[in-house]
Amino acid sequence: MKQMAEKQGVTEQLKMQDQMKWVGLMNGIKACAEEIVLKERVYM
Repeated sequence: MKQMAEKQGVTEQLKMQDQMKWVGLMNGIKACAEEIVLKERVYM
């Protein structure tokens, strides 16, 4: 998740400036990470 956040420019500075945007982006990143793990570990 940390690498995905860095690629998308989700930083601590963004968190301080616009918390709602940061939360939305982090929720999207978390969902993508969970989907990747499920595809690679469960469905293969």
